[in-house]
Amino acid sequence: MDSLEDLRAGKLAGAQRLKLACGLTEFPREIFQLADTLEVLDLSGNRLSSLPDELPRLQRLRILFCSDNDFTELPEVLGRCPQLEMVGFKANRIATVSGGALPAQLRWFILTDNRIDTLPDEIGRCPRLQKLMLAGNRLRTLPAGLADCRRLELLRISANHLETLPDWLLTMPRLGWLAFGGNPFCTGLEDAALAHDPIATLDWADLQAGEQLGEGASGVIQRALLRGEPPQAVAVKRFKGAVTSDGLPHSEMAACVHAGAHPNLVPALGKLADGADGAGGLVMGLIPPAFRNLAGPPSMASCTRDVYAEGTRFTPQQALSIAGGVASVATHLHARGLMHGDLYGHNILHDGEGRVLLGDFGAASFYRREDAALAAALERIELRAFGCLLEELAERCDPTPALRAGLGALVSACLNERPSSRPSFAAVEHLLADCARQLPA
Repeated sequence: MDSLEDLRAGKLAGAQRLKLACGLTEFPREIFQLADTLEVLDLSGNRLSSLPDELPRLQRLRILFCSDNDFTELPEVLGRCPQLEMVGFKANRIATVSGGALPAQLRWFILTDNRIDTLPDEIGRCPRLQKLMLAGNRLRTLPAGLADCRRLELLRISANHLETLPDWLLTMPRLGWLAFGGNPFCTGLEDAALAHDPIATLDWADLQAGEQLGEGASGVIQRALLRGEPPQAVAVKRFKGAVTSDGLPHSEMAACVHAGAHPNLVPALGKLADGADGAGGLVMGLIPPAFRNLAGPPSMASCTRDVYAEGTRFTPQQALSIAGGVASVATHLHARGLMHGDLYGHNILHDGEGRVLLGDFGAASFYRREDAALAAALERIELRAFGCLLEELAERCDPTPALRAGLGALVSACLNERPSSRPSFAAVEHLLADCARQLPA
């Protein structure tokens, strides 16, 4: 965190990054002293409601965060910033987004948790757009112009007022990560899952809380003992009860409950009623300590692709086992009318021997399996995400020439920019099994 005092004293001269969170109500003019060098500006957590018309003077500015402020409209001046490619205005009070406010170089656009009911058709004039975060707004439709954003890979439209998904969305050539839970056309399915799925309803009094294991956007996970004979060590996720970048905790809980049992899922043992803070929770099996994340989440540079630790390598057997486990659990979920929505290495745990567990259902979405065309289209979208994962695994192992050719063909099929031409997850399972049989014993 930088200080306004250091900025004013000239101590930050030449800085490429600047982060100020000190109750600002006006844009500090001293920031223009960094016009020749500043690339990343983070003004989140202040009380700003406007930006100066001179903002394009920051000629190298690529990334701008203004989350948790008091903006009621997206500033028009953003559209005149020549290098701006990542814009974040999460958790403001934005109701108006005009076409003129959209930077031409936009790649990553975050408008989560605002009051937007309409997006401009001019968004289609952002050909580089890859990642669009719109959860927690008031959208009733999506602009037809968005169909022209043919590089769009990740879309979050959960917790809006959408009555359906537009047909053109299901045919976008590179879309692989889609979340739409918490909209009117699927909330009934979520409610039914929580009301009728065969999972125990537990009370917070049934648990003896232990240390915190982790924290994510939607909740806090801690170790606990489930009282009984004998007591059982478990993990408890206490939901925060707020809109996240992916959607609503209610949708996540419903998906975890409805996912059912599978060897590559962390078992849900019970759902917890709302506590004193109004947030519910979920009791899950405790993950063995040998498991660790397959990858790290995307960086600002990689945008939609995961970041792997330097030197990460897999044997062909490990890579095929990981890919086969993920394909198997994806087949299982889609058979139950669930789209995971966040099929990424950073949401996959592995034990180093090829065994995997798929986690984080924060972006999961329900759909009606009886709508065969919709079900097939959503599965093919998720196949694109799987293709990215398979490509990352293949790049990090040393397969035989025959296996390399087989994996390359499968990656190409999953990444086909004509979604209807992609295979199903069940077909992918069989193809991976054929690849595994080619490995030496």
